Amino acid sequence: MQTRLARLYQKGDLRIETAAVTAPGPGEVLLKMAAAGICGSDLHYYQDGGFGPVRVREPIIPGHEASGTVSQAGEGVDLKAGTLVAVNPSQPCGHCEYCDQAMPIHCLDMRFMGSAMRLPHEQGMFREWLVVSARQCFAAGAATTAAEAACSEPLSVCLHAASRAGDIAGKRVLVTGAGPIGALMVAVACYHGASEIVVTDLADAALTRAKAMGASRTINVAKDAHALAEFEAGKGYFDLVFECSAAVPAIRSAIAAIRPRGTIVQVGVTGEIPIPLNAIVGKELHIHGTQRFHEEFAAAVELISSRKIDVRPIISHNLPLEQADAAFILAGDRAVACKVQLIF
Repeated sequence: MQTRLARLYQKGDLRIETAAVTAPGPGEVLLKMAAAGICGSDLHYYQDGGFGPVRVREPIIPGHEASGTVSQAGEGVDLKAGTLVAVNPSQPCGHCEYCDQAMPIHCLDMRFMGSAMRLPHEQGMFREWLVVSARQCFAAGAATTAAEAACSEPLSVCLHAASRAGDIAGKRVLVTGAGPIGALMVAVACYHGASEIVVTDLADAALTRAKAMGASRTINVAKDAHALAEFEAGKGYFDLVFECSAAVPAIRSAIAAIRPRGTIVQVGVTGEIPIPLNAIVGKELHIHGTQRFHEEFAAAVELISSRKIDVRPIISHNLPLEQADAAFILAGDRAVACKVQLIF
């Protein structure tokens, strides 16, 4: 059996190829892939050949946000053919120091599908057919679309970020950056009962989607650079910030607009940047990093399946696998696109 797939060789060199697919072994399933989202890291691989120290050093199949339908189940698997599943790309080893301490996110031997961090690279899910461990497959609800199910991974990231924030109920929240993660962060803050959610971005299209996800107010800081100044009075206004842009101006404005002893959860990633350390010290701020997820994946699939969190407003485009190059170019245009998905 053969599958078509998208393989990235180096920056901008994405090729549609064909490869053999094996039958599922014990504990495995063969999936007919349905939808797969282009993530920021996929985009960095395509546009820049990597991000920070993580570089594409050999051909890699990108893609770690995907859903598919069970076609064939291996021995010992109780998933029925025809079941739509979201695929968890995270595979901690289960027995290292951090796995033993119930911190599998920090697994010393983590395997994460579609990641160029390890060598050889972990191959991802931009392919028509995929054999994967059944324990990575989570059944979606009967009314859930493949496109929605494929948003389980980015929603998991946001659910984990929320777990780093403490109690969100009744809090005044600022979300900086309204890309797919920022927009989902708005939905998660809303779900957890935030009293007010203000969102900043440079693009009107992104802010419109943030509003659809539950934002109380949106501010285009490209058009009105001083709009956040009102929130700086009296040592700040917001109790909690989810910083999703990793842009220096956004981080500085967040620190200026947060109240003393407030919490900043840093969701966006970048390289080394200057930060106003004196303000962090003077306001006694709590700053938490956040990455990936673990138990949140199952929760994300349930929240999407029940539509307690409706991810549909962020899904802006879907293109067939053979148009993968066009999909990546589109995903890089924030003026028109949010979550771009490949469909199979």
